[in-house]
Amino acid sequence: MFRVESAKIIAVVARIVRDVGIAEEIAQDALVAAAERWPESGVPERPGAWLMATAKHRAIDLVRRRETYARKLAEVGRELADSAAEPGVDARVLAELAEAESEPIDDDLLRLIFTACHPVLSTEARIALTLRLLCGLTTGEIARAFLASEATVAQRVVRAKRSLAAAGVGFEVPYGTERAARLASVLEVVYLVFNEGYSATAGDDWLRPGLCEDALRLARQLAALMPDEPEVHALAALLELQASRTAARTGPDGEPVLLADQNRARWDQLLIRRGFTALTRAGGLTAEPGPYALQAAIAACHARAADYAATDWSAIATLYGRLAALTPSPVVELNRAVAVSMADGPAAALALVDALAAGPELRSYHLLPSVRGDLLERLGRTAEARAEFSRAAALTRNARERDLLLRRAAPRE
Repeated sequence: MFRVESAKIIAVVARIVRDVGIAEEIAQDALVAAAERWPESGVPERPGAWLMATAKHRAIDLVRRRETYARKLAEVGRELADSAAEPGVDARVLAELAEAESEPIDDDLLRLIFTACHPVLSTEARIALTLRLLCGLTTGEIARAFLASEATVAQRVVRAKRSLAAAGVGFEVPYGTERAARLASVLEVVYLVFNEGYSATAGDDWLRPGLCEDALRLARQLAALMPDEPEVHALAALLELQASRTAARTGPDGEPVLLADQNRARWDQLLIRRGFTALTRAGGLTAEPGPYALQAAIAACHARAADYAATDWSAIATLYGRLAALTPSPVVELNRAVAVSMADGPAAALALVDALAAGPELRSYHLLPSVRGDLLERLGRTAEARAEFSRAAALTRNARERDLLLRRAAPRE
């Protein structure tokens, strides 16, 4: 229950005390108070409201103590005697409390999201702080999800809070060009969290469903908080459509199941419908689709196909071409090559992949030799294909993916 409520509590308290780190401490203090009192008094009828009220009162007490301390300092300095005599402390405290009561919590959540994902922080710090403040994950849970030590994650979170304070980052939703830049950072963090859950970069598990669920919840939350932002709805659409395949992406023992071999009857039709709805909404807000809208449109092509063979690969290749023009990336080009291989044959795609292999950008990216191996295998060049699969297996840090690639690299009987 606290995990669900904590983001709202931290968001409201952060607006009162103007410090995300202190807001998190106050929210945790409220949880401790509940742990101490509820066993004796019983769980309140509205436990979330109880926690919110407790945290607000503690925040107001902190503001009052700060104001009292400042007033006493002012009284010591003769030159500030007039300002010290102003009866403003109680009025300011009451104003803060009234503001906390009157403003929608949604506004505070939006402020918290934009603060946690501020570009002044590194990508790793933004991810850790977002999972901590908005998803309610513990330091240990974040560490396990990203295969980092708890000490490393704890340091990232602490440094992130200090960096925000040192940079004087305001607890606010930016506007204009700054908002566009900050929104891109917010969407990137949510997208990265989902991708790590969808295809774990390292470790023993190919999927980490908990991270996918957290990212999906954040995307839905953003869509509700920012109904007029097309790329927010587009990201939500993309994640809904990708998440719909989760149950079909692993076998009984957790082994990866490639898209061509997936049982589409296991795809979640509710998530697919949600994805289509979000994509339609995004399209209604702009005539020029952004990068997440184009990726969502690609995912929609897969969702509409009854089976792998029925997929409109020409449309997907075209969409990847548009995405590459909008956000040039060798990874996008590699994905486009896969679509081209299905639309125009493996020979046409191999030329594109060989051009990518000649550059330095994807030299350590395991999916490049994996895709190249698949193309060579389809062309009947099996020995070369096995060598590529072996190279891909050596590059990946995920045990499940390595096993899959080594099986493909093994000689066929």
